[in-house]
Parts: sequence; structure tokens; C-alpha cells
Amino acid sequence: MRHMTGTSTATSTRVRMTPEGRREQLLDLGVRLLSTRSLEQVSIEVLSEEAGISRGLLYHYFGSKEDFHRAVVRRAADDLIAVTAPGQGDDLTAVLTDSLGAYVDYVVANRPGYLSLVRAAAGGNEALREIYEEARASLTGRMFERAGEHGISALGYEDTPSARLMVRGWSALAESVVLDWSADQHGLTRDELLAALAASLFGALDAAP
Repeated sequence: MRHMTGTSTATSTRVRMTPEGRREQLLDLGVRLLSTRSLEQVSIEVLSEEAGISRGLLYHYFGSKEDFHRAVVRRAADDLIAVTAPGQGDDLTAVLTDSLGAYVDYVVANRPGYLSLVRAAAGGNEALREIYEEARASLTGRMFERAGEHGISALGYEDTPSARLMVRGWSALAESVVLDWSADQHGLTRDELLAALAASLFGALDAAP
């Protein structure tokens, strides 16, 4: 058996993280904190305590609390877009339902932070509203892009401005329903919720001129 010594290379050598690597690590931590609390509760003070570093160092990476919040929300939005990316398969309805299920699961797992983002975007925070709108546009636009060269006709619909408008309106409905359901399931199972949301999506498309 080898004896440990105070000069062991394994215990004395530390890997120095690059500034960009450290910033990415702090953003990851900020997003994890956002899953259990509102955006306003994810403060510089909380992050510095969780990360075990000084507030001054955090301000070095993020010039202000607002800059930090924008960066965390951007990362969270990117994560949402990534986890709800449509998969492969010829059955487009099943692919879209799976993507919708991933969205529901994300909201359930990150409800406090997601709800605070929705409220901040609606409350006039222009920077957060822009990120929020970009994420929503990506989530709804992918449905048309995923349909491939034949467009949304793979589902029996035409890709028209009015169809996209109705889908965008449906996304607001879906968001409200999922946020409400994540707090109180109202007697609906997850599968029943997904079926209802899918039916309402097709209903919105049916209503497009």
C-alpha cells in the first residue's frame, strides 16, 4: 500500500480554470438555482455563496445583476430549446407530441424560474422579453421546419402566414395551460394533458384561413 504524503502531486496540483470556463460554470449554477426559485431570488449574493467565491469576482464576470440575469435567462432558454428539439421519425404527429412532452417536463422541473421569466417578459423588461420571444419563436417555428421539404402539409396543412399566426397564438394557450397544470393537475394525467394540447394545436390549424 502506498503512503500519502503532503507533497503528493495529486493533492497539490490544481487545474486552473479559464475565465470563460469559470463563467460557463457560474451560468450552469445560475440555471440550476433557477429551477427552484424565481429569477429575482437568484441574486449575485446567492450565487456567490453557492459557488464559494466573492461577490466582487462575480461582478468581474457579470458587470451587474441585470447582466447576470440576462445571461442566466439566455442559458435557460437555450437549454429549453435543446431539450425540446424534435427527434427523428416519419410520424410527425408522434415527433411533435414527444417534443411537447419534453416541454411539459421542463416546465414541471423548472416552474419557479420559468414562471418568473414569463412574468418578467410580460412586465416590461425589454431584454428578457426579447429572449423570451426568441425562444417562443424557435419552439413554434420548428414545427414547420421539422416537417421537411413538404412543409406542414405532412400534417395536412399549408404553411401560410395565417397558419403560423394561429400556432403562435396556440403556444400562448399551451404555455398558460402547462404552467397552471404544473401547479394543480386538475384531474388530468400527463398523457391526457398532451392529448388535449395536441388536439388544440390541430384545432388552431383548422381555424387558419
